[in-house]
Amino acid sequence: MTEAAILEALGNVQEPDLGKDLVTLNMVKDIKIQGDDVSFTIVLTTPACPMKDMMRTASENAIKLLVNKSARVSVNFTAQTSSTRKDNQQVLSGVKNIIAVVSGKGGVGKSTISANLALALAEGGASVGLMDADIYGPSVPIMFGVRGERPMMKEVNGKGMIIPLEKFGIKLMSIGLLVDEKNAVVWRGPMASSAIRQFVTDVDWGNLDYLVIDMPPGTGDIHLTLMQTVPVTGVIIVTTPQHVALADAKKGIAMFGQAQINVPIIGLVENMSYFTPAELPNNKYYLFGKEGGKKLAEEYELAFLGQVPLVQSIREGGDAGTPAMLSNEVLSLQALRSFAANAVRNIAIRNASQPTTRPVTVDA
Repeated sequence: MTEAAILEALGNVQEPDLGKDLVTLNMVKDIKIQGDDVSFTIVLTTPACPMKDMMRTASENAIKLLVNKSARVSVNFTAQTSSTRKDNQQVLSGVKNIIAVVSGKGGVGKSTISANLALALAEGGASVGLMDADIYGPSVPIMFGVRGERPMMKEVNGKGMIIPLEKFGIKLMSIGLLVDEKNAVVWRGPMASSAIRQFVTDVDWGNLDYLVIDMPPGTGDIHLTLMQTVPVTGVIIVTTPQHVALADAKKGIAMFGQAQINVPIIGLVENMSYFTPAELPNNKYYLFGKEGGKKLAEEYELAFLGQVPLVQSIREGGDAGTPAMLSNEVLSLQALRSFAANAVRNIAIRNASQPTTRPVTVDA
């Protein structure tokens, strides 16, 4: 066995999402050969890569079939999260991917999706932050069980910076951590936009693979401010299956597709797709209609990231401060992990195939 022979064999193993082989993508490192033993490292595009086992098996088979049938193959993994950021990186300089989770209307479970996406990414080994950009209806303090807690401050290069709270391995920031939850945030648009800018520029987020931003519903000031302030990698659209939600989701899709904004859409996820009672785990009741989100994704040629059922444990987990990703409920875990895996894959595809990320310029 030689290093050249190993590389030639691995040239037949494709990265499932990017559609090219591991050698062409320069993902194979540190090949070591000793007798029949061969080891090497595959550099993944994200620690949360859902295709590790597939690539391991394919690599082992390629070497045994094409190089040495007696080979004992050891495949190691490391990760260098892909990013298309080419801005000056003065803002969120340590963040590789900024993912905005949006919806056309409220009440579709956008905060639930954001929280569990962040936890699923962290479960896969990625470093993750979650910014609650819903100034008027912040949910993160309740969903992560940090109500009443306050972030600390520190000085960085002579400037006071807010240190995000950390819970379940996620860095958290929300207006709900800065104001009394009994008081309403009665602000005009410019004040809310200013708060969002501060969450970006005055919070010490550090080095992150992903910053998930739970956006407010609709298509307004805060959305424009965020897109103008930071280079958003892409957005995830959340909807429920019924027509009224789909109509508003179309407005969100239209907003990000406008020429002056043109932020990539990672995909669409359908929440509350069906109801499954705990005592009848094999039954599906389509309370809000069937596969409306899936059909909408097909209509707009968007990636469909999955269906998340209406399950009591998801609601209970959010209210109790322990999101569903931390539960043992099989149905919700399967759905959320599948959604997160599809999101990760489409972020990697977006980074490999679409142009550089930059803040947008909007004359509005």
